[in-house]
Amino acid sequence: MKFSIGDLIILNRTGEEGHILSYINDKMVEVEVNGTSFPVYLEDVDHPYLKWFTDKTVKKKTKPNELQLPVEKIIERKQRLAKGIYLSFMPVFKADVMEEVVESLKIYLLNEMPLSVKFLYDVRIANKSDFHHEGTLHAFGNLYLHSIPYEQMNDQPRFNWELIDSGNANMEKTEGVLRIRPAKLFEHINQVLEKSEPTFSYVLIDDFLPKKKAAPIEQFVPPVKLQAMPLVTTRTIEAAKSEIDLHIEQLVDNMKGLTNADIIKIQLNTLQHYLQLAIVHRQERMVVIHGLGKGKLREEVHAILKQTPEVTRFKNEWRGRYGFGATEVFFRYL
Repeated sequence: MKFSIGDLIILNRTGEEGHILSYINDKMVEVEVNGTSFPVYLEDVDHPYLKWFTDKTVKKKTKPNELQLPVEKIIERKQRLAKGIYLSFMPVFKADVMEEVVESLKIYLLNEMPLSVKFLYDVRIANKSDFHHEGTLHAFGNLYLHSIPYEQMNDQPRFNWELIDSGNANMEKTEGVLRIRPAKLFEHINQVLEKSEPTFSYVLIDDFLPKKKAAPIEQFVPPVKLQAMPLVTTRTIEAAKSEIDLHIEQLVDNMKGLTNADIIKIQLNTLQHYLQLAIVHRQERMVVIHGLGKGKLREEVHAILKQTPEVTRFKNEWRGRYGFGATEVFFRYL
């Protein structure tokens, strides 16, 4: 190979200079430029000596009285992920007899939000902590956490995480657990190879949520003179919920004798009930937990949401606490 660890390099596209940190595989290296480390293809870097020599030659040939306008350097902007905080995995390959195989995974924490966050990260294998780290990650920063041998991923380690908005005490703490099944990991590795991408990522959160305000405690002030009052029957409106779980075991005490049609009817009636409560209370958002299964309940839930005028949009994306088993609903009122 034409580079060694520590060699000075220049990026062909931007002209920035740096040095080699490590080899990822026979096509990619990890470099450091201006204090930032990232992977690049070997074809995108070169030795800087030719540029240095060329720059000196041009300076010698330039006439002192010749007016030269500076040429603006074209800098390729790095493509950022969507707003949120991500756990990113970089496969590290090694050469085998016939092909390249994955030796380990480098794990990074990426903050694509304009705020600093406090984090706690803990990897557990067989209910034992294998790696633990906590600290603060600044806005739009990234942090290398550790490497994990590829064969350990067969044990399906639990990546436990906890995130706090360090600049706003009024925001809720968010936590969750990420597990990657072997079949899904194999799919990610194939996509990395097919698309020539260095990493694959999981979004942990897309934003922090404000803390729920505690209801004020009303103090009872007795009247100066008690008088007989007529009985008045008052009717109170049931409180709305920001999260509803449609798993049937959460809705009925006994499932004996219920058919599949009975079960889904109970689940959809519950959904419509709490949708109406959310609208009455002019709630802004709600999370509907429907699980994965075969997707029948999720389709019925989405059909009802599409028919509800007050629902402006909804999304079924991967969330740390629910995976793909929940849909987030947003309301709009005139």
